[in-house]
Amino acid sequence: QVDPKDYTFSGLKNETVGRLPGKVAGQQFVIQDCENCGIYIFDHSATITIDDCVNCQIFLGPIKGSVFFRDCKDCKCIVACQQFRTRDCRKLEVFLCCATQPIIESSTGMKFGCFQYYYPELALQFKDAGLSIFNNTWSNIHDFTPVSGENNWGLLPETSVVQDYVPLPSSEELKAVRISTDATKSIIPITRGRRQKSSDESCLAVFFAGDYTTANARKLIDEMTGKGFQLVQTKEVLMKAEDAHRVFQQHASEFIPLLEKGPVVALEFNGDGAVEGCQSTINEVFSGTKVFVSESKASASQDVDNFYNFADMQMGM
Repeated sequence: QVDPKDYTFSGLKNETVGRLPGKVAGQQFVIQDCENCGIYIFDHSATITIDDCVNCQIFLGPIKGSVFFRDCKDCKCIVACQQFRTRDCRKLEVFLCCATQPIIESSTGMKFGCFQYYYPELALQFKDAGLSIFNNTWSNIHDFTPVSGENNWGLLPETSVVQDYVPLPSSEELKAVRISTDATKSIIPITRGRRQKSSDESCLAVFFAGDYTTANARKLIDEMTGKGFQLVQTKEVLMKAEDAHRVFQQHASEFIPLLEKGPVVALEFNGDGAVEGCQSTINEVFSGTKVFVSESKASASQDVDNFYNFADMQMGM
C-alpha cells in the first residue's frame, strides 16, 4: 500500500530533505509550503507539483509527465521532465531539461539554463521516465501571459555554475549519492539553445539507431566541443521515408533502410569551419558507422532547418 506521506514534503522550514535512488520509483510527488529548504529527489517520478515554496533549492530527477510550480518565489531548481509549467511564480532560476516547450504563466523574473548533472543511476532513471537525453528544449520558453514592453523571462549567464545555485546536499543520508556537477560529465549534453550563435556556419550530423547510437553521439559532441565548436541543439526522433527525402534529399535512399531500426539522433554544431571539422572527425573516428553529415557550408543551414522543422512538427512543438 502506497502511503502518500512517503511522497510528500509539506510545511518544512530550514531543512535538507530528499529521496534516494529507488525510493520514489515512478510515483507522483507533492512538495508544498516549504521555506529555506534543500529538496532533492534523486529518482524518477510520474508527476510533481510544487506549491507555495519560498527560497528553496530543489533538484528533481526525471519526471515522466509534468512538473508544475505554483505560487513559488526565489527558488533555484534543477529539473528534468516531459512538460514544464509555472503559474504565479516569481524569481525562479531553473537548470532545465524539458522534452516539450516549457510554459510560464503569470510569472516574472524567470531565468533558465541547460540542465547539467550526473550521478550513476541517472541514465537509467531517464529511460524509466521515457525521456531522451537528446530532447531538451530548455531555452524555447512560451510565455502564456506576456506583458507588453516587459520580459518575464531570460537565460542564465552562460558561465553559471550549477553548484552555486543548488549546492550538493549536506545531509548524511543524501551524501551517499555520487553526484558530479561538472559540465563535461553531465548526463544531458549541454546545448546553446536559443543563445546567439557565434558563427553563421552550422553543421548537421545524424546518427541512426543501433547499439552505440548514444555513445557515438556523445563521442562526436566531445570531439567537436574539444575543437572549439559549439553544440546548439540535439534531437532524438523517429523518421519515415518521406521525412528522409525532405531532410537528406539526394542521399535519402542510402539512409531510408536504417530508419526502421528506431529513432535517429541529430546534432547541430556551430562555428567557423564546423562542416569541415565535423566531416573530418566522422571520417577519423566513426569510419565504420553510417552517419549523415552536411556536405557543404552552403547546404548546411538548410539541412539544419529541414531537420528541425520536421522534428518540431513531430514533437508537436
